[in-house]
Amino acid sequence: MDAITIQILRNKIASLTDEMHYHFYRSGYSTIIRESRDFSCVILDATGRLIVAPPMFFHAPVYRHLIGHILKTYAGEIAEGDVFVSNHPYDGGLPHVSDMAFVAPIFAGGRIVGFSGSIAHKADVGGAVAGSTSANATEMYHEGLLVPPIRIWDRGQFLPDIERIILTNSRQPELVRGDCRAQIAVTQMGAERVKELCARFGAEIVTGAFAAILKGAGDALRARIARLPEGEASAEGFLDSDGVEVDKPVKLAVTVTIKDGLATFDFSASGPQARGPINLRPSMVEACVFYSLIGSLDSTLQFNDGMRDAVRLVLAPRTIVNAEPPAPVSNYQMVNLKLVDVILEALAHFNPARAIANAGSSSALGIAWRQGRPGQSTMQYEIVGSAYGGGAGHDGASGTATHLSNLHIAPIEILESEYPCRINRFDLVPDSGGAGRWRGGLSTMREYELLEDATVTRRFDKAKFPPNGLAGGQSGAPARFRIHLGTQEEKEIPESARLEMKAGARFLIQSAGGGGYGAPSLRDAGALARDIEEGAVTQDGAKTYRGG
Repeated sequence: MDAITIQILRNKIASLTDEMHYHFYRSGYSTIIRESRDFSCVILDATGRLIVAPPMFFHAPVYRHLIGHILKTYAGEIAEGDVFVSNHPYDGGLPHVSDMAFVAPIFAGGRIVGFSGSIAHKADVGGAVAGSTSANATEMYHEGLLVPPIRIWDRGQFLPDIERIILTNSRQPELVRGDCRAQIAVTQMGAERVKELCARFGAEIVTGAFAAILKGAGDALRARIARLPEGEASAEGFLDSDGVEVDKPVKLAVTVTIKDGLATFDFSASGPQARGPINLRPSMVEACVFYSLIGSLDSTLQFNDGMRDAVRLVLAPRTIVNAEPPAPVSNYQMVNLKLVDVILEALAHFNPARAIANAGSSSALGIAWRQGRPGQSTMQYEIVGSAYGGGAGHDGASGTATHLSNLHIAPIEILESEYPCRINRFDLVPDSGGAGRWRGGLSTMREYELLEDATVTRRFDKAKFPPNGLAGGQSGAPARFRIHLGTQEEKEIPESARLEMKAGARFLIQSAGGGGYGAPSLRDAGALARDIEEGAVTQDGAKTYRGG
């Protein structure tokens, strides 16, 4: 097949997934969809291999696992017009129970030529706490309704009983119904668009292009790995706790080996699977590995499942990175981001020019309101941004979602208009970026005031183990969660927590700052002067750079 046709069809698929993404976020009911954009839309080949990666990168490796389960369960029974649904972390490979996937087979010439798919976070799927994403669940059954891969559309006919089961288990059925139906619609749209491509170009040309796109990505990654020096490097890091055994740090560890043009990532030295909801499934480890590897090698590399043959993963059973049921998984994302830090530290040995210090991670805030505003949801769910670490030749970015999530921070105007809360402060925190020749990014801080009684769930990390600096750089500021501001009960909460709070209560959340890169004394004097002028570094903070 000629290269021009391959590139045309790759661009067609990329444009289609952008169109699916646009229609979904414009149709979303919950703020997690239309503000944070916690979802992905993709096109896959007939075996479930991803063709073009979505903006939310950590969903990218999930689909192959999900399609594999569907093909195994429904072998020979999949028909045109079917749509499958699942949110199961083990039977479907989903990140956690709150993420619900819909996939539709694409038929052309009487055979499956691919799948259209989407994954999106749901406002509530039941479980022990409102919002479902518990900070201290001890088994997956606490986290919500579990849906193995099953049909929700059968040969073009909607199965309302499946939807009724899902909605009956939700505290926010209207939000979940709206988001699910929008998600199904864009998934079906993706399938129809690929059928149109098959009608225009021919099914054999389209599937041949898929194969060529996959092979091209694999060849490109192998060629880039082959340019690395052979050898071995290890790194480790610690999560503050699992949310249940709060005085027990959780170890993440990797050994990277480059040999014979292959990259092997061995996570066997990581800690045992946890009681609390911080366990990972292999699909999430794969996301962290490919994200880190591509970032460390060459940002022009474009991930798809054709890259898998160039990478080997070694995962010991019943460890934090390869948990078994019924281990809970709600807080997987902060584990992903710490695992990325650890992998990047190991990869820095092979390509120091693209090394980067630890980032401030990601965290979440959920507020279940007693009544809420008229006509609005009673479930407020937010993704809290942080900062990137400094890297060789650049400072870290401030006040943003980091690494493989690519989520958006909800605007305070939306929060105050839809929920009974007031945001009294929203600032970047001076001196929160780790000092270094290249400074870490600044963390964000928000102060909330509750206007009615609510249950507040705060899930976060890096309060006890702040983001590491690299190559002589200093650590970023730790994360903070301070409650009952301005009262005699004011105190710091050092770990994820679920709290009952009264109207008028105020609390402060501060994400961690990015680590610094390189010795602080080597920072350019002009850059330091700009830091002080812009308020990123105070006069006292500047003493760190000047050796005072």
